[in-house]
Amino acid sequence: MAAQKINEAHEHIAKAEKCLKTNLTKWKPDYDSAASEYAKAAVCFKNAKQFEQAKDAYLKEAEYHTENKTLFHAAKAIEQAGMMMKDMKKMPEAIEYIEKASMMYVENGTPDTAAMALDRAGKLIEPMSLEKAVDLYQKAASVFENEDRLRQAAELLGKASRLLVRLRRLDEAAVALQKEKNMYKDIENYPMCFKKTTAQVLVHLHRVDFVAADKCVRESYSLPGYDTSEDAIAMNTLLAGYDDQDEDVVHYICNLPLLKYMDNDYAKLAISLRVPGGGVKKKKTPAAPQGAASGEAAPEEDDDYEGGLC
Repeated sequence: MAAQKINEAHEHIAKAEKCLKTNLTKWKPDYDSAASEYAKAAVCFKNAKQFEQAKDAYLKEAEYHTENKTLFHAAKAIEQAGMMMKDMKKMPEAIEYIEKASMMYVENGTPDTAAMALDRAGKLIEPMSLEKAVDLYQKAASVFENEDRLRQAAELLGKASRLLVRLRRLDEAAVALQKEKNMYKDIENYPMCFKKTTAQVLVHLHRVDFVAADKCVRESYSLPGYDTSEDAIAMNTLLAGYDDQDEDVVHYICNLPLLKYMDNDYAKLAISLRVPGGGVKKKKTPAAPQGAASGEAAPEEDDDYEGGLC
């Protein structure tokens, strides 16, 4: 089966080369037909699991689509070449081809396709390189942002923000979260703004920047409904406990379902949050004065008006 597919591939390549020849009656190479034949050859090589040869065929297809000024199809072929590199476990090369394809999509006037390609590349590289995945998600977000596709841009920025937290690049995560929150505000998705404020507070407290955390909450009061939201109540209580170095309050808030069931990277920030200096545990107020506990009467306070007002 594999040998048959390889033979078919070579037949298509021979046809492609014939399409490129010129003579007295054919002055111009037939780039369109050549590209089509190389595309068929690439599929045959792919089915035979000859990924290196399939990659080369896809790149030839892209070359002739470019000659024919059909950039979208050229970009598609280059993206397919990247997928062949992925199948060969050569991820850096795969991502390089997909990034090149995304640039061609933008040049062709199809930025949505470019952004989706970068998103796919980010998912592919994420298990191997969080840093590169962050870069790809941010590039994809920028493409969507330039097209005023703010919901898609915010979602991709959200992926980047979470990975920045995982990488402990908290200063960058704080910036990305603010940008993400602004986008959700622009499209009037206020509940998501509330969630992003909570994430911001956790990031800033891990940065040991109480002022920035407090500012995020205060600014969010301009959002409709934030003042009565559970996010606002929880964050105000958390900030008060953190400021008082009350680890009981901090522990209680950080273990609420509101925080425990956030995206995993933020949930980890919550459960690992500690108050400065180790914190203190508040002593419980005794039920009765100390003297009453042993049966003795509590001392009475002097009454300044014992003899009456006169």
